[in-house]
Amino acid sequence: MTHFFIAKENVLDRQVSKQTNLLTRYLNSIDWDSLFSKVVTTTILIIFISFIFLIVNSIGKKIIDRSFNHAHKVTIMEQNKAETIHTLLRNIFHYAMVFLYIYAVLSTLGVPVATLVAGASIFSVAIGLGAQGFITDMITGGFILLEQQLSVGDEVKIGTVSGTVYAVGLRTTQVLDYDGTMHYIPNRNITIVSNLSRSDMRALVTIPLDTTQSITDMEKVLEGVNAKLAKTFAKDITQGPTLLGAVDAGNGRLTYQVLIYTKNGAQYNIQRTYLAHYLEALQQAGFKIPAVAAPSAPK
Repeated sequence: MTHFFIAKENVLDRQVSKQTNLLTRYLNSIDWDSLFSKVVTTTILIIFISFIFLIVNSIGKKIIDRSFNHAHKVTIMEQNKAETIHTLLRNIFHYAMVFLYIYAVLSTLGVPVATLVAGASIFSVAIGLGAQGFITDMITGGFILLEQQLSVGDEVKIGTVSGTVYAVGLRTTQVLDYDGTMHYIPNRNITIVSNLSRSDMRALVTIPLDTTQSITDMEKVLEGVNAKLAKTFAKDITQGPTLLGAVDAGNGRLTYQVLIYTKNGAQYNIQRTYLAHYLEALQQAGFKIPAVAAPSAPK
């Protein structure tokens, strides 16, 4: 039995010795000087490529920015459209630089990028990892810009999100909410765009009606207020004020409506201001104004 264990130990020692010799020969076969030189050279090349791309990226963005600053001065370009195109070009340049940088680094490391991209299996993996969604975002974003559905600075409603368009990119559209929240909306999720900046907004002023007084006398008071505020809101009012007349508000209540068309964003202030001046002027003229209902929201 003792001879058996001794023999087994000898076999194990020979196997360990053989494996150690193989590892030693493998390590000795490596040209460490050449390997170290290659690692150092590759590292220096990657650092140099990174430095060059940082410079090119910075110069390219400055050229784009200065080109649009110059365009604002010598051409008649709408500010919103110019900002939209400006943002889009910066995004295109950014993605192009990222792609070229990755390609250059992988090529420096000896990775056959062209062969991998051309392979059907790699293409399928890219689709599975989200390239399909990215391409859909780009196509949708292109159509949004081509059809001029929105521009930077426009007041919009996209789904449940309302606010001001902050940026339009290849992949996402950024909308700044009225409470300060920045929404990043993938372009492929944009199905309906309600642009509130492409037409005049309507401010409908509803005034409780004193049925004991003459409507004609009431209209004279309202016209006096309109004349008084005409210069104050001349830049914001595009049409009106128009006296629509008495309207049955239901439940036995009568109201008088005045319609005003304004520039986008000015409708709420004008509606509140005109209603306050109307009520004050009517009360001073001796009209008894019933309980004031909340003003109708602009449509």
